[in-house]
Amino acid sequence: MLTARGSSGGPSRSPQARLDEACGLARAIDLEIADAQIVKIAQPRAATLFGTGKVEELKALIEMRAPELVFVDDALTPIQQRNLEKAWNVKVIDRTGLILEIFGERAQTHEGRLQVELAQLRYQRGRLVRTWTHLERQRGALGKMGGPGETQLEADRRLIQERISRLEAQLEKVKRGRTLQRSGRKKVPVPVVALVGYTNAGKSTLFNALTRSAVVAKDLLFATLDPTMRGLELPSGRKIILSDTVGFISDLPHDLVAAFRATLEEVEEADVILHVRDASSPDPEAERADVAAVLDELGIAESDPRIFEVFSKTDLLAEADRELLKRRYRARASQRDEQAPLAPLPISAITGEGLDELRAALDARLSEHRISVRIELPASEGAALAWLHENGEVVDSKSTGDDELMLTVRIDPEDVGRFVKRFGKHARVSAPARTQRHAAE
Repeated sequence: MLTARGSSGGPSRSPQARLDEACGLARAIDLEIADAQIVKIAQPRAATLFGTGKVEELKALIEMRAPELVFVDDALTPIQQRNLEKAWNVKVIDRTGLILEIFGERAQTHEGRLQVELAQLRYQRGRLVRTWTHLERQRGALGKMGGPGETQLEADRRLIQERISRLEAQLEKVKRGRTLQRSGRKKVPVPVVALVGYTNAGKSTLFNALTRSAVVAKDLLFATLDPTMRGLELPSGRKIILSDTVGFISDLPHDLVAAFRATLEEVEEADVILHVRDASSPDPEAERADVAAVLDELGIAESDPRIFEVFSKTDLLAEADRELLKRRYRARASQRDEQAPLAPLPISAITGEGLDELRAALDARLSEHRISVRIELPASEGAALAWLHENGEVVDSKSTGDDELMLTVRIDPEDVGRFVKRFGKHARVSAPARTQRHAAE
């Protein structure tokens, strides 16, 4: 038995879409759905969320269906959860609880399991009272000692808090390790492109298609939890790191965002944030708003120039709809200015349509800050020449006739310093060459 409150979940999200997503969450953890319905709530009740009449109506349905679990697709307070379990005589779980169950089942890495356990303990901490309702919680007759229930609650709270403190300390070590890894990457800078998007938007399928990897990619909510990073070479020869991250969802529990903060810092530090949107979704704008809300919680504004959007799963659309998305993207691309964001680039990781255009777009985006420099070096300096081809774009190469090469190279400013430090004894780097745009000015 599953109930969904269809009144939340972001702009323009329909109650039916919210119910479909709730059913998807249930199936993601292999729950068999006996019944699913939308329950409209005019005024949430502090004691039970639903009104008295609706509680009784649902009780009759529950007694008829005899489920083992009732999933309420909303955030229940500990009191609401306890009262509903009493009224219906069945275990009740809310949206946060179910998402935590999914995360607990899917997390594979040591870090992922630590993060999930931390979120679960924070969630359970406020619900301990439900476990000990059968014990007396009144103070003893002399007023000097708590009853057995109170003593057990205090002990459990202390144990949970101690475990939370240990997990936070362990995750702080993980955070420091990730910071050191990022510092190491900055010494030999390789741009990072982070995939973000609503859960089941097709991020992992796109990740696999671009990197020829075998990351788990299923038609399930939260099929991927643990972050994965792979190298990728773009058309110019530039090497990047592509990072696949956990999918976002509407009303993502705050504790989960906090617990996965160390992982999501990869998104904060990324050079490009590739927002993968499901073109076949019934509510793509609502899902976009939900992703924007989580990014905002990470300190990344929706207007951040690093964000580049793609519409995935276009193979599920009618041909006319695919062509419309292509025309919109190309029209915006041809008249784009600094303030106007591009329309999402339509792609299909299954058919490969649009992937070459995506690689080129990423190449162009990462090359926006490159400068052109002239470099003279002996033709015998093969290592220096190979370094330039690997880390920059050799636009022009001429032989001076004196066994020297005159090169025009587009390169990141910080890489100029790296080149001079490594090969400066044998190479001469002149001031940045004037680009066509500068010449026009």
